[in-house]
Amino acid sequence: MTISIEKKVWTDAEFIALSKDGHRYELVNGELVDMGNSGMEHGYVACLLVALLTTFVQQNRLGAVCDSSTAFTLKNGNKRSPDVSFVSKERLKGLKRPPRGFFRGSPDLAVEILSPSNTVEEIHEKIVEYFDNDTRLVWVIHPDEKYVLVYHSPEPDCLLRPQDMLEGEAIVPGFSMSVAELFEEWDF
Repeated sequence: MTISIEKKVWTDAEFIALSKDGHRYELVNGELVDMGNSGMEHGYVACLLVALLTTFVQQNRLGAVCDSSTAFTLKNGNKRSPDVSFVSKERLKGLKRPPRGFFRGSPDLAVEILSPSNTVEEIHEKIVEYFDNDTRLVWVIHPDEKYVLVYHSPEPDCLLRPQDMLEGEAIVPGFSMSVAELFEEWDF
């Protein structure tokens, strides 16, 4: 189903209510962008990373990990939903529970897992926007090519292959996993 809605200013309540139609949306420059559904590979890699990051982050009391259903309200009013995200405890100070609505600001770590439908321009636009909104680290995972691009600014700093380690650096201090683990073949 294609939704055609004119540009407007969306309230948080209106934007949250949209999910009742079964679609996931981002709000970009006043327009709704239907994020569609992802394939199993995309979902599996996201769940694996959420599980590993959440376990580590909770054990070390570092902050909160969220999945792709979480939208972040950015400075320009856009609402973006990385596939996986981490918000540090420093940015969550004063909160006892997650906000019921959207987090105001961007995550410290944003992870995008490429799907066949993603374009280079679309992903680059998101990365630029994350850094414009104080994200400190972005991982872009390429399941087809089996590599991860690491960003500390809108341009990639590092390309990691399966033999490399993916590290949380100063953003998720102490977190480390083999890139190969993201792309392992099942053995059951």
